[in-house]
Amino acid sequence: MNRALFERLMDLALWCAGAGHFVALCASFQVPFRLKWKQDLAQLMPFNRKLLWVQSSFTVLNIIAFGSMTLALHSEMIRGDRAAIGIAGWIACFWSARILVDIFYFEHKDWPQGRIFVVGHTLLTSLFVFFAATYWSLVISRMFFS
Repeated sequence: MNRALFERLMDLALWCAGAGHFVALCASFQVPFRLKWKQDLAQLMPFNRKLLWVQSSFTVLNIIAFGSMTLALHSEMIRGDRAAIGIAGWIACFWSARILVDIFYFEHKDWPQGRIFVVGHTLLTSLFVFFAATYWSLVISRMFFS
């Protein structure tokens, strides 16, 4: 693949990845309802319940930041500016870790049953793989080919 084609593909991939973070949030906002958090979390001590909500909120804020920074710093990422590539590296690590948790920590029996959950899990995992591949491609290309 020549450099010009790679640049065009990376340009499109970054726009899609930036917007894709907001698609992931649409799924994220369904989690409390679909997974019946109201019933499950009621069994926790108040501190543990609050801790889960705080951690979930920070994850949501990170995803918003990832999408926003990708869209706002798109040109800088394409140009290979160091700070933008550093941010892309962090985003790549975040999504890679999320995929690894899915593979090595969650078990199939842990997931809720039903076709909608299987389809949702497959689509979300595919989106996370797309994120990781996009940002790793950007970081590696700038590290070795700039």
